[in-house]
Amino acid sequence: MEEITMNEKGYIGYEYKDITVKRSLEAIYVDNYPQFGWEMESRTYSMQGPYYVTMKFKRDRRIKNKVELTRLQRMFESYVKELDRLEKSKVVTASTVACVIGVIGTGFMVGSVFSYQASMIPLSIVLAVPGGAGWIIPYFCFLRIRARKSSEVSPLIEQQYDAIYDVCEKAHALLN
Repeated sequence: MEEITMNEKGYIGYEYKDITVKRSLEAIYVDNYPQFGWEMESRTYSMQGPYYVTMKFKRDRRIKNKVELTRLQRMFESYVKELDRLEKSKVVTASTVACVIGVIGTGFMVGSVFSYQASMIPLSIVLAVPGGAGWIIPYFCFLRIRARKSSEVSPLIEQQYDAIYDVCEKAHALLN
C-alpha cells in the first residue's frame, strides 16, 4: 500500500467542532460522528462537571454533500437529545413522587417531635408511625415507579436508536 504524503494530496483545509456531552452519550457521538465526515482529535473531561466530556472533531472543508450531511447531523443531534430526555424521564417521575412522600413523612415526624415536647406522648406515637413510614416507603415507590416507567419508555428508546442509525446510514452512504 502506498503512503500518500500531504504534498501529493494537496492542501486540506479543516473545519473544527467542539462538543460537550454527557459521558453516558459519549459512545454514541464517538461511534456516529465519523459518519458525517468528522474525525475525533481529542477528548477531555469538561469543566461543566464530572459527568461531561468535551470532544474535539475535525473534517475536510471541501467534503462532498456538505449541506445534506449537515442536515442529517442536525437530525442526529435532535434524536440524541430526545433519547437523553427519554432516559431522564425514567427517573424524574419516580424521584418526584418519592421526594413528596418523604416530605410528608417528615411533616408527620415534626408533628411527633412537637407533640412529644408538649408532653402529648400518645399523639407523638400516632404521628411517628406515618412519619417513619413516610421515610421508608419512598424507596420502594421509587423502585416501582422507575420500573413501570422504564417498561413504558423502552420501546420509544429503541425507536430513537433506530432513527439514529437510519440517519447515520444515510450519511455514510453520502460520504461513500
